Amino acid sequence: MKNILISNDDGVLGPGILANKQALEDFANVTVVAPQENNSAVGRKVNIMKHMYLKEYELADGSSAYGLSGTPADSVNVGINYVCDEKPDLVVTGINPGINISRFQITTSGTVCAALEAVGLGVPAIACSLFLDDDCFKQDENGNWYVDTDYGFAQKILAKVVRKVLDEGLPEGVDLFNLNIPSKPLSDKIKITTLADRMLDFNILERVDDEGNDTVMNVPQLIEEYEELMEELKRVKETVNPAEILLVVDAMTGQDAVNTAKEFKHRSRHY
Repeated sequence: MKNILISNDDGVLGPGILANKQALEDFANVTVVAPQENNSAVGRKVNIMKHMYLKEYELADGSSAYGLSGTPADSVNVGINYVCDEKPDLVVTGINPGINISRFQITTSGTVCAALEAVGLGVPAIACSLFLDDDCFKQDENGNWYVDTDYGFAQKILAKVVRKVLDEGLPEGVDLFNLNIPSKPLSDKIKITTLADRMLDFNILERVDDEGNDTVMNVPQLIEEYEELMEELKRVKETVNPAEILLVVDAMTGQDAVNTAKEFKHRSRHY
């Protein structure tokens, strides 16, 4: 069997990387090396001349993985040049909760840039991301937002693509494949397309943290377009004093939806 290195930007214990591993382990030797903590939107950042700590973790299915106190790109570099006994045949990053489909934002994606790091080290790569539906965003008992989604279809498509790449290689002149998968597909057909120009704009807004310190925050433009709606939220909350407030986010927001949810929480909490 051929060898695959798996990584991500959501952390070694994230559900997406477990889904990735389980999709591929039946037909390839897989090694998992990923950041110890969430490193979304760090791009291709690497640590130079800094101590990084490599620790073995047990995943939810009982298998072993390595967590690195570094970035997604660091994890791929350490995986290829230190953890793996020989250079892998392929690097697969993800499955990322949230699509990566725009030219403007794609270079901030830790998922895509980890794959790009592999390419720079001479290993072809696939970056896999999953479209999130509105009902994927939920809150725990402490009010913290998290993503709850089914990776089953994404696993099926990823395995299909990886098998083909291992058997036939990527097309001539291609060394990185950016795979984006819908969570509620109409079919299992795969189409080659181009990236969108951009999905979101961003604003730098003044904020106060939980300890009362002045801060600035990079906020998706989507929020600022709904100032009138936010004012209406304020009026409704003052009038009816609801026990619970639910936020519905357009799934096209992609992985920035969590940031949107955090900003919504900030505003609703302070009204």
